[in-house]
Amino acid sequence: MEEEKINITVNGETHQFETNLLLLQLLEILKFNPRLIALEYNGEILHRQYWDSTMVQDGDRLEVVTIVGGG
Repeated sequence: MEEEKINITVNGETHQFETNLLLLQLLEILKFNPRLIALEYNGEILHRQYWDSTMVQDGDRLEVVTIVGGG
């Protein structure tokens, strides 16, 4: 039996993922470095202390901003 998929929108693009996925796992799959990003989760800034305990749900929306240093 095929595992159910969920749709998550990341920076305006819809992606399909397996169910039972933590937000931190999702960020790793998408190759984001958690130390170098800010995250908006369903319209609210989500503090990084919650990333490893938040389960993503079908229809969630993420906006990921990469922090770039330089001069």
